[in-house]
Formats: sequence, C-alpha cells, structure tokens
Amino acid sequence: MGEVSDRTRVREIIIEAIEQDDYAPCGGDFYARGHIRAIAGMVGTDPEPLIEEFDERWGSSPELTAAEVFEPGIPLRQRERHRVRWLGVLAVLVLAVLGFAVYKLVSGVSPAQHAAAASSPGPGQGGTPAAASASAPSVQAGTGQASNAQGSTAQGSPTATSSAQVAAPQGLTPDSVAAFGPGGTASGDDPQRAALALGDDSASPWYSDWYTTANFGNLQSGTGLLLDMGRPVTVTSVRLSLGHIPGTDLELRVGDTPALADLHRVAGSSGAAGSVQMSVTAPVHARYLLIWFTRLPPDPSGTYQVSVYQIRVQGRP
Repeated sequence: MGEVSDRTRVREIIIEAIEQDDYAPCGGDFYARGHIRAIAGMVGTDPEPLIEEFDERWGSSPELTAAEVFEPGIPLRQRERHRVRWLGVLAVLVLAVLGFAVYKLVSGVSPAQHAAAASSPGPGQGGTPAAASASAPSVQAGTGQASNAQGSTAQGSPTATSSAQVAAPQGLTPDSVAAFGPGGTASGDDPQRAALALGDDSASPWYSDWYTTANFGNLQSGTGLLLDMGRPVTVTSVRLSLGHIPGTDLELRVGDTPALADLHRVAGSSGAAGSVQMSVTAPVHARYLLIWFTRLPPDPSGTYQVSVYQIRVQGRP
C-alpha cells in the first residue's frame, strides 16, 4: 500500500477507502477520477473502463473539466453511496506494483537530511550587545530558486545588565521534520518525503498534495511541516525555499505542544515564491516550529500545490 501511495502521490488512507468502495475521502468526483487514473496508469492499465464503471455506479454527470471545477459558484453535488465493484481490480494493481517494485529492487528510502548549522562564537570570544530589532515580521521573497544562503543574523534586545553579552544567532538543526495537517501529523501531506524539506536539492523538494483550488478545494484550512527541535530553543528566524511560481501564503507558528491550536503565529508571508525568510519581532522560546501554508500556488498541471526545500532555523540553543 505504501509503495502505491509513493508512486501515485495518493494518500494511503484514500487508497484504503477506495478499496472499500468509499469515495468520500477523495473530496469529490473530480478527485476520485484523478486517483483512479493515477493508480491504473501507474501499472499501464487503461483507466477508462474503471472511470465508466465509477460514473455508472455513482450516477455521476459527465466529467467536469478543470476550468469548470475552478469556476466560482459551482455547487457541490450531493453524493450517493453506491458500491463500485472494482475492488478486485484494485487489489490486482496493488499486487502488480509491489511485485514490480521487488523485481526492480526499488527502494523508498528518503535521501539523508542536509541540515547545516552555522558556526557559533568560540569560547572566550567577546561579543557586543546588538541593537534590538524594531521592525514588524519581515519576509524577503525572491522570484527564482534559492541558493545555499545562510539564515539571517537578526538579534534580540540585550538585557539591562551592562555586563551581559548576547550571543549572535546561529544555525539550529531540527531533530526531525514531519508532514502536518489540521489533525496533526496523522493528516499531513506526503509524510514519507517530509525530510526532503531540509535538503539542499531544488530538484528533490517536499511537495504537498495537489488540490483543485488555492484554498485546498475547501477541504481543509491548510497544510504544513512540523519541525521538532528536540528541546525548547530561542528562535529568531526561519528561512526556506519555495518554487518559482508566486502565490504561496504561509505562517510561522511556534509552541511547546505539537497541536495546531497550541502553535501560535509569530511571522508570515503572502504571495511568496523562491527564497523566503520569516523573522520574528522578538526572539521566541519554543520546541516546535510549524511552517503552515494557508494558500497554495498554481502548478503547471492546472492544480495547486507547494514545494519546499532548504529549511534553515536561526536562533540560540
């Protein structure tokens, strides 16, 4: 099942529901047809007979085009549960994929994380208290792919004690990264490849699932990536690289509990693309950092999804 999900980019929970003739998790007929095509096409099976059987059993109207799906004001059709008797066909496809994977010795191991930490001041090295940042949360967004740039060196306000020295922010390495949805890590997009978001390879980023509209097809409030720092740390900024097409709205949320309601917004960006830096107004202390996407950019296929790589965290341990 995991191999089918990896190759088709269809969530395992949706594949399991389709096996039970339950198409409600697909989010509509447009999605269901796309998932059927993806699963069948992956093993070279003609999807049209399955699409026809799906339409016949569900009493669907003729398939909508992408333009019709995106048109405002299209009401959601009331779905009726009918059993599509193609469970056996799907099972055969799953077995064929798994057999092919074993035969070809295909490995699903994600590339190693490429998290690099910037060097900190050495023992005994003096430092001068930095001026406090007075600006609101800022975002520096480029329009091209990001280079291997280091994070910002924005510093928090020094204490009132004249002898106190504030350490300069440095690169912090997350203990782990996980796909995160409205229901937590159990509902994140493409969880198997979440570690790619920490890598430097623009050709192998983490992708969200694809949706029919920029606001997730009205299926959910957002999607994101949860960074677990392993312990509470002081955070000054987070930098990441997106695709080159503008249109991404995102937030930086922080907290000590990995639950959406307990992670509070401290910075954000609208219409972003390329290299994006989110700097907090004042340093925050937290264990969990959530990069939360609330609007997705278009992709070349006419749907909407976001790609992410080269996440870098700046702060103090």
